[in-house]
Amino acid sequence: MLFLDGQAVRKALPVEEAIGLMAGVMRAYSSGEVTQPLRAILRPESDDGVFAAMPSHVPGSGYGIKAISLRPGNPAKGLPAHVGMVIVFDPETGYPLALMDAAELTAVRTAAVSAAATDALARPEAGDLALIGSGVQARSHLEALAAVRTLRRVRVFSPNSAAGLQKWAATWLDVPVEVMPSAAAALEGADLVCTVTSSRKPVVAGADLTPGAHVNAVGASVADARELDSEAVARCAVFVDSRQSAAAESYDLRAPMEEGLTGADHVRAELGEVLLGRHPGRTDAEEITLYKSLGMAAQDVVAGFAAARAAQESGLGIHVPFPAS
Repeated sequence: MLFLDGQAVRKALPVEEAIGLMAGVMRAYSSGEVTQPLRAILRPESDDGVFAAMPSHVPGSGYGIKAISLRPGNPAKGLPAHVGMVIVFDPETGYPLALMDAAELTAVRTAAVSAAATDALARPEAGDLALIGSGVQARSHLEALAAVRTLRRVRVFSPNSAAGLQKWAATWLDVPVEVMPSAAAALEGADLVCTVTSSRKPVVAGADLTPGAHVNAVGASVADARELDSEAVARCAVFVDSRQSAAAESYDLRAPMEEGLTGADHVRAELGEVLLGRHPGRTDAEEITLYKSLGMAAQDVVAGFAAARAAQESGLGIHVPFPAS
């Protein structure tokens, strides 16, 4: 069995290379080829964290599972909020093939799917990016969106310090990252938006969204968290990774329905349906499109197999005998 830490995962699967893989996963899911239940979530009253188990089978890859814990206090310690492992299994023997850092793999695959959504739904000339949040996902999303659009301006607002993101981006991005005093200031005139926070209350107001913008809403991945207020969702043409997951797990989408601002038909399509050509996606230049990302085990499985293959070819990671001889 191959063990990959976060650094090995990043080297084995750069976010730019993952974009096409994740687009393929979304097409496969919306075609009915993926076997995947809703994630099992534990939220004990005695703990402030969340633990989830996410299994899936994807034809052409195989079986895999992610076990991940959401620790709200981690970002303040300089640690990722999502901590866990992804395991992929040998398609022939069923033995574990590789075990890897789920936080890093999640950062890569999530940003890659957002980039695929941006490429499919954003206007071709979009390039004024607002990042709401400055953690691991903000970095991955900046890399991923730079791969599918020419960025002419990048602004970031974060409740935590964004200085680290600003300094890191300066080492490779031609466009400077501007740190803004509020979400509204970051959103002004932005035609690309990524919300990558751990907030449980809305941080983006509908009044602050620019006509024609595309929004990737990523951070609120559990059923009682939200990043967008109800007006924001009501203003948008909404696309999701999975209709089933969105209906069960997205408070961003459920809250405006409960308030009577949207109906059950407000979700236009799954991203995979757009990528398959079954839905047109954006219908006009002034429309605000929203991709609501919850994350799917199938994304982890395909990304995990890809990282394992690349690591084997390049000699990354640590080999552990399994079963023990």
